[in-house]
Amino acid sequence: MNRVVITGLGAITPIGTNVKQYWENLLKGVSGANKITRFDASKFKTQFACEIKDYDALDYFDRKEARKLDRFSQYGLISAEEAIKDANLDFSQLDTNRIGVIFSSGIGGFETFEKEIIDYTNGNFNPRFNPFFIPKIISNGLSGIISINHGLRGVNYCPVTACASSTQSIIQAFNYIRLGKAAIIIAGGSEAPITESSIGGFNAMKAMSTNNENYSLASKPFDKNRDGFVVGEGAGAIIVESLNSALKRNAKIYAEIVGGGESSDAYHITGTHPEGLGAYLAMENAINEAEIIPNNIGYINAHATSTGLGDLSEIKAITKLFESNIDQVQISASKSMTGHLLGGTGVIEAISTCLSVKTDLIPPTINTTEVDDNIPKELNLSLGKKSSKKVDYALSNSFGFGGHCSAMIIKKYVG
Repeated sequence: MNRVVITGLGAITPIGTNVKQYWENLLKGVSGANKITRFDASKFKTQFACEIKDYDALDYFDRKEARKLDRFSQYGLISAEEAIKDANLDFSQLDTNRIGVIFSSGIGGFETFEKEIIDYTNGNFNPRFNPFFIPKIISNGLSGIISINHGLRGVNYCPVTACASSTQSIIQAFNYIRLGKAAIIIAGGSEAPITESSIGGFNAMKAMSTNNENYSLASKPFDKNRDGFVVGEGAGAIIVESLNSALKRNAKIYAEIVGGGESSDAYHITGTHPEGLGAYLAMENAINEAEIIPNNIGYINAHATSTGLGDLSEIKAITKLFESNIDQVQISASKSMTGHLLGGTGVIEAISTCLSVKTDLIPPTINTTEVDDNIPKELNLSLGKKSSKKVDYALSNSFGFGGHCSAMIIKKYVG
């Protein structure tokens, strides 16, 4: 099996439009929540979200190109280009038949779909659809565009597993490379779900926080008064590469990927298993693949969406996995700052996990002031401020509607 490393990072998030800004604001504990500006949300139960601030597509694309791309594709392309540049990839000097793209989105071009249907109904049902309508909405279109833009002829597809999607993209990239089926893969995910139908739909499910008066404090994982997740938007990309390829290019190496676990809750279409059975199995599979024991894990970037059942089921799974040693592992929840990026959430959390492993810094969990009574008191939830801790192995969790569970292990790189 080939060793697999991370050689490039890219991100555009509600708390930073590149990796440097994102990481700095994570460590500072900056909240990305604010009033929704995309549309008039005054009639909605939830009137806030974690939007990307002051975004203008024309800062990144020419007008003609921007019109062809849904917002989720724009975000994904921006993050992919940053990662490619960060990894110093010169595709003209590489075998592009062995370079692939595995890039996810949970719901794809939601904004485009919504606009086209509204225009159709407002136009007396005359079928005057935009010729780019279908290419703009399909979730796999983004991975295809990244591949086309750079002439990459390796594996190319789009895992769609709701909020587990982009973590599964990275795990699949890891699998392809360690099996020798690719040398380099651009892996990641993107989501742009801050639209009227999306906010309305999640409100109908009673999944989102409605704390409109204190929106900057609304995303509070593990808190006894949490009332749902805060939706966010953005994208992340990771250059996943075989160690041999990275060394041959003299590439900088952030960290090593050593395990990926996938499973199903097999319980409910939206709710996690109350005992966290799928989460436990995914983490156990990842640890077994990495050939380590739970006590080797120094840090967990929790999925922790700030929903009542979801947070507790993940904590139960972690407690079961670590048994009597749960006080030895540190946990944090970056969704307290970024909100929940759905299909894009796994990759931006993998990026922060990677940076924690490299720098031995752990971002805080913000907004949590009264920990749920059902959570063991000995757990270190990184409340309020960043911390320093030597982290040789870290675990990043992602769980999605449909019972999809994924967990990956990132190791400090040692040559």
